[in-house]
Amino acid sequence: MSTIEQEAPAIVERLVQVLNDGAIAVLAGIGHDTGLFETLATLPPASSQQVADAAGLDERYVREWLGGVVTAGLVDYDAATGEYALGEENAPFLTGPSADNLARSMRLIGLMGSVSPLVVDRFRTGGGLSYDDYPRFVEIQSEDSRAVNDGSLVDTIIPLTGLVNRLHDGIAVADVGCGAGHAVNLLAREFPRSRFCGYDFGAEAIAVAREEAREWGLTNAVFVECDVATGIDTGAFDLVTAFDAIHDQAHPAQVLANIHSALRPGGTFLMVDINASSHLDRNRDLPWASFLYGVSLVHCMSVSLGQGGDGLGTVWGVELAERMLHEAGFGEVTRHEIEADPFNAYFVARA
Repeated sequence: MSTIEQEAPAIVERLVQVLNDGAIAVLAGIGHDTGLFETLATLPPASSQQVADAAGLDERYVREWLGGVVTAGLVDYDAATGEYALGEENAPFLTGPSADNLARSMRLIGLMGSVSPLVVDRFRTGGGLSYDDYPRFVEIQSEDSRAVNDGSLVDTIIPLTGLVNRLHDGIAVADVGCGAGHAVNLLAREFPRSRFCGYDFGAEAIAVAREEAREWGLTNAVFVECDVATGIDTGAFDLVTAFDAIHDQAHPAQVLANIHSALRPGGTFLMVDINASSHLDRNRDLPWASFLYGVSLVHCMSVSLGQGGDGLGTVWGVELAERMLHEAGFGEVTRHEIEADPFNAYFVARA
């Protein structure tokens, strides 16, 4: 028997598992978007019609979806009664606003599939895509980051900087690549004596950020639509933050240098970015490594290249991140990890 024939059963089994798991990811994303997981969590064991009625959805579609999530092991099914139930052990990971809800993140798989034909074209032509090619990305990314920030930003993440007392007293803070601005608004509400400015070149995201600030009655948070690669105010801030934003930039080295220039002497930069290695071999045992490379291929790397950028990619890695921080002028760089967010590393750099 040839080597290929000997190895074929293992690879076939693996690919079938991938095929099935990919479908489960899409089903889970649909369950989040339709509210079906949330509905099941509020119901006693129920028929497909009862689930559909409670969710305000078409029963035939609900029944087919239930078949998929039952066979995936996400939802329980009693064949004797024809009733479905979301078990208490699964509910925390499929429902609710916390970072534990992974159904929310599963929607990224559907998004990746929707843009993959465009990415295939770029394999042949080079270049990249624009943010307009991802109509739901801001929404999905904002929901994921919101969950982490709601649970950990004030109590766990910001204390890494050692600036909590100064924030209460009042300092100037900038957030680079602020997106929908939820982190800025959370901090502005928690530290009313400090002044906060969020920067992003996405008009849609800035509009969302400003609306939330208005609804919360915040007077110490402003949002500026601009490309931080062109520079922000020099020596204006005591603290700059960037949450999963640097690796997406067209020219990340320039952005890091601009951040360093924007800080006052002794200022602090908190950079949150992907917790992976810059070396492929060291990522073999990372459970979600293939997901990171996939997201990079169809989004992060591509949108950077689409701006004529460097295409750094999602998996630039902690080693390269630390080196680039030093090259940007930062002296002391400390890397932290937090239990609530294993996907990210937390870098605290001093100007």
